[in-house]
Amino acid sequence: MELNAMYTSLGISPQVLKFGEEIEESLKDRFQAIDLRAEYNQLKVIKAMQKNRVSDIHFAATTGYGYNDLGRDTLEQVYASVFEAESALVRPQLMSGTHALHIALSGNLRPGDELLSPNGKPYDTLEEVIGIRQSPGSLKEYGVTYRQADLLPDGSFDFAAIAKAINEKTKLMTIQRSKGYASRPTFSVKQIGEVIAFAKKIKPDIICMVDNCYGEFVEETEPTQAGADMAVGSLIKNPGGGLAPTGGYIVGRKDCIDRAAFRLSAPGLGKEVGASLGLNQSFYQGLFLSPVVVAGALKGAVFAAGIYEKLGFDVIPGSGEERHDIIQSIEFKNPKAVIAFCQGIQAAAPVDSFVTPEPWDMPGYDAPVIMAAGAFVQGSSIELSADGPMKPPYAVYFQGGLTWYHAKLGILMSLQKLCDAGICTLKNQSKPVCRRQ
Repeated sequence: MELNAMYTSLGISPQVLKFGEEIEESLKDRFQAIDLRAEYNQLKVIKAMQKNRVSDIHFAATTGYGYNDLGRDTLEQVYASVFEAESALVRPQLMSGTHALHIALSGNLRPGDELLSPNGKPYDTLEEVIGIRQSPGSLKEYGVTYRQADLLPDGSFDFAAIAKAINEKTKLMTIQRSKGYASRPTFSVKQIGEVIAFAKKIKPDIICMVDNCYGEFVEETEPTQAGADMAVGSLIKNPGGGLAPTGGYIVGRKDCIDRAAFRLSAPGLGKEVGASLGLNQSFYQGLFLSPVVVAGALKGAVFAAGIYEKLGFDVIPGSGEERHDIIQSIEFKNPKAVIAFCQGIQAAAPVDSFVTPEPWDMPGYDAPVIMAAGAFVQGSSIELSADGPMKPPYAVYFQGGLTWYHAKLGILMSLQKLCDAGICTLKNQSKPVCRRQ
């Protein structure tokens, strides 16, 4: 078959391809459910664009101060509509998800306030923002204290611990939707709504913020529809649809967004400044495409789960489980397997496929990290990518793929590299063998 010959020309062996075809066939119902949800979210985005009367005039560029940027302001109204929020801040000046989270936190916290995490330790890059690890300019340096409630052994919220942690100083609770480099399940919008309702029952004026990275358009609702005062994310992840070359967003309650805007620019300026620099069309079109792009990434994640759980590895979530983000974690318990997997993802890339990723001391992390990403946008994790810290349990985190077909190739190539390294054997397909150590 011509298609099989094409896979062979890209380095995929007949054994790996046959194994992948069997897994793919078993996932048809899961893929159909993903497509139905993408259809709903696609219509939701179109409805928001129509409601806010998006026109090609909104694609025009502004420079300098960016006063009266109609395209920028309308885009923020579209985001507010999509997320059913009062206001939004969507800017190229928000350089990453971590930066957007920092702006939301520092804009809404004051000296003497306390920040609470109900899901244990936050993602690595926030540790220096908060001051868990010492860094100039951290919230700790500005007199903001930090407290956390660890999760229960099953990865669910410990409501008793959260109730004990909330006190008169608690100003803001930050909930990390996705797992980061932890082994816990990702939280659903329903679970997030429950913990927000619980916290507000104890302290009605607590601000509840959700790190929404990797979760946009995975479900039919977003955290702001479940009571979150702010939801924060990156445009080079889900909502940028692979077209946004930079940027981030903060959506939610108007007063919270206004304070974040004053922190991003300056007191008295807020949302009134910030040139769009010709990026508006990419932001609009990326948002438009996002539900379908996310669907492709989800299929890739489910496919990866199906492949590696069949091989006997621990995967979170499993191929049959409901998903709440696009990230798929696989615990190899073998550093060589992590490296081989990432090298497979890199080899399947349209950009820099000839590069061999190796672990390195990446800023913001406490252990060497290996990253694979042959992306059109540097660091874009809605594009096919994988990464993981080189420390036990030696897990890899796979995400993205602007199309399902690219995600499929990436997973097959990752398996091919594991087989080539002698870590996996598919000779007996009914009982494939993998070495963990």
